[in-house]
Amino acid sequence: MRAIAVSVMLAVLATQSPADAPESSLRPPLASIETASAPTDPMIATAPRRPEARPVQLERLLHRNLARELRAAGVPGFVPEDAAQSIARARAFAARSPQAVALSPRPSLRPVSMVQDALARQRERIRGAVCGDPDLQGETIGFVPGRISACGLRDAIELRSVSGVRLSQKAVIDCTTARALKRWVERGVKPAVGRQGGGVAGLRVAAHYACRTRNNQPGAKVSEHGKGRAIDIAAIRLRDGSEMNVLQHWGSGDRGRALRQMHKAACGPFGTVLGPGSDGFHRDHIHLDTARYRSGSYCR
Repeated sequence: MRAIAVSVMLAVLATQSPADAPESSLRPPLASIETASAPTDPMIATAPRRPEARPVQLERLLHRNLARELRAAGVPGFVPEDAAQSIARARAFAARSPQAVALSPRPSLRPVSMVQDALARQRERIRGAVCGDPDLQGETIGFVPGRISACGLRDAIELRSVSGVRLSQKAVIDCTTARALKRWVERGVKPAVGRQGGGVAGLRVAAHYACRTRNNQPGAKVSEHGKGRAIDIAAIRLRDGSEMNVLQHWGSGDRGRALRQMHKAACGPFGTVLGPGSDGFHRDHIHLDTARYRSGSYCR
């Protein structure tokens, strides 16, 4: 009987379906699971690993090649920098390719000597400034006594240049007249001259402070020259060495027109403006003074 029972059990197990089999008997080996779950995409399976850093020798070689390209492109003194390598390559490419757009080079630092020279000139201008204005260069001389009571001035200066334009002789005037002269030079003289003769270089001064009467006439009032409030200009000196001469050029040609334009521009900054045609005393110069009148500037 026992032999019959064992035979029956073996027959039942042999005819049992896989779905009815125990779970442990259906589980595949671990190695087979890992092989089955592995990706089958060849691009993923063969993805390259992250590249290692460039060897130092290769980096130096690239720098040498870059420097050679820059020298061939005419870029002197380049020191390879990480932040500038792309710009340097673009410049080298632009120099060789007619279709490339060139890049602007980085500006070079100013030499120390240039900076020092500029600072020295600035200090010199500050030292030579009068009336609190670096555009007015000269010396402060203070009180100037007159030989008569109506002459003289308290705060005199000796002006040698105005707005970069040199005077043919140092002019003793007050600060009010010096500032008016600056406005006239900048807004009247320089625009009227323009580029003729290379531009304005200087003013030929015919007269400044002098204790005398008007036009040196006996019994006349004391001139504004005697108060340090007047200056006479006989000519405008140009950079090419020539002049716009009041006596020679007034009323003739381009230089005559420029002198008339200057004369007109002086009305306003100055209280009195007298030139050729006003009287016989001013046929060879333009008289400028800062006297003030209730009716406004007097210009002839």
